[in-house]
Amino acid sequence: MVKIRLRRMGRRNRPSYRVVVSDSRSPRDGKFVEIIGHYDPLTEPATTVIDEEKALKWLRCGAQPTDTVRSLLDKLGIMDKLKLVSSQD
Repeated sequence: MVKIRLRRMGRRNRPSYRVVVSDSRSPRDGKFVEIIGHYDPLTEPATTVIDEEKALKWLRCGAQPTDTVRSLLDKLGIMDKLKLVSSQD
């Protein structure tokens, strides 16, 4: 299964994350298919940048977001747009 999840970057005690599409069997920081954004929890407020078109494309193809990524997508309104698109079909 394909998952949309966070890949940890940065140094010790200063994490930042990339939002990636990867196979669910690959390790957290292992191989990935595509980078669709990034997330920095240490800024005030937390910085979240996700390419909406790429995220919607992968969600329509059946990629499952992790709980954390799902909450980030909710905050950006991407999950609402997915529901609108799927209800129109």
